[in-house]
Amino acid sequence: MVDGIHRLTESSLSGPANIGSPEYVSVARLVQTVAQVAGKTIRIKYVEGPVGVQSRNFSNERINSIGWRARYSLRDGIAHTYPWVMRRCRPGKRDRR
Repeated sequence: MVDGIHRLTESSLSGPANIGSPEYVSVARLVQTVAQVAGKTIRIKYVEGPVGVQSRNFSNERINSIGWRARYSLRDGIAHTYPWVMRRCRPGKRDRR
């Protein structure tokens, strides 16, 4: 993502550009993916409430036009980031990097 932001700032593109993976993921799948990466067994409890937008159709065409592509799938990105987050969240074991 940082590379995508950097490329945008150095490009001649103006206006909004989506920086992300073309992968579509539900909130339930996101939660399940994080739980799998964390090695946790969870029970998802669905509650009544407003549904909101069912899906969004963001195009990566603009960011792709300047040569940027997502390097990681959602699962791989979470697997890469999760250990860093855990190190930052453990009391007394702060990783300042």
